[in-house]
Amino acid sequence: MPSRTRTAAAAPRGRRAPQDDAATQVLRQFRQVFNAVKAHFQQVERSVGLGGAQVWALSVVRDNPGVGIGALARTMDIHQSTASNLVRTLVERGLVAAAKDDADRRAVQLRVLPAGTKLLKHVPAPFAAGLLPAALRSLDATTLERLQEDLGALIVALDADERGARIPLADL
Repeated sequence: MPSRTRTAAAAPRGRRAPQDDAATQVLRQFRQVFNAVKAHFQQVERSVGLGGAQVWALSVVRDNPGVGIGALARTMDIHQSTASNLVRTLVERGLVAAAKDDADRRAVQLRVLPAGTKLLKHVPAPFAAGLLPAALRSLDATTLERLQEDLGALIVALDADERGARIPLADL
């Protein structure tokens, strides 16, 4: 059965199939994006000793005193169990305090502790909210819509598990 695209090996000698060239270029662009994000997380971890997702969570708690784990998860667009794990680490390191809500004893209210505030002062501004989210927010609406549509087509082609969308890149 013939394939829909020609591979570089199947292309006439000395020429590459145009689609393969485009696919290779896009693959390189994905590598650039992922390597930039990876380098970002490594730089954050080297400078403050916390991973990028933890720094982001800490900055959300600082900016929203009394936030609960569910709201933290929604703000970061991650699963609630992932947010709980991030909070657990921040509490263990003495950066965040978690207190039971007086009205609903099941709910936890989070607040940043002085050590967390001090740590965040050493994190450059774009790093606190995450490099990729900040870059995406800087794009115009038309570009974001086109990117969303095109990435949606790629996700369908990959038959990707939608649960993967809730895993922070720092945890991959």
